[in-house]
Amino acid sequence: MSEIPNYITPQGFKKLQAEFTELFHGERPKLVETVAWAAGNGDRSENGDYIYGKRRLREIDKRLKFLRDRIESARVVNPSEVKSDKVVFGATVTIEDEDRVRKVYQIVGEDEIEPGANKISWKSPMAKALLGKAQGDEIEIHRPAGLLNAEIVEIVYK
Repeated sequence: MSEIPNYITPQGFKKLQAEFTELFHGERPKLVETVAWAAGNGDRSENGDYIYGKRRLREIDKRLKFLRDRIESARVVNPSEVKSDKVVFGATVTIEDEDRVRKVYQIVGEDEIEPGANKISWKSPMAKALLGKAQGDEIEIHRPAGLLNAEIVEIVYK
């Protein structure tokens, strides 16, 4: 089990569990059956079903180990139960930059990142700039395009 906590929201935890269940109880048993059938067909050196099946089984087993480790190290945090005036894990934060452009980010676990939905990892540079800050605080965000100054306009936990 990992020393570093795997903070995750309940929705993200359910997604990890669902993927594990689908691979372990769905895809893997079917693939084992296919590989066993292919192995029974004789020469395995040129047996595409066998070769592909064995390779895919290794990929699935590697993914299952990864998922098991992530699930075991998970610390589920329900944002709706967080009571804080400051930005902590699970917060949905609205910032306004120097050009008066507003953006909303939710701070989530590493397994839940969705850049298109502005869900950012709690370990990301953006989240690190936000964590521990309160509404009205100024932040500096170091980006490849340069430094961005912004103000925290709103912090909600939903």
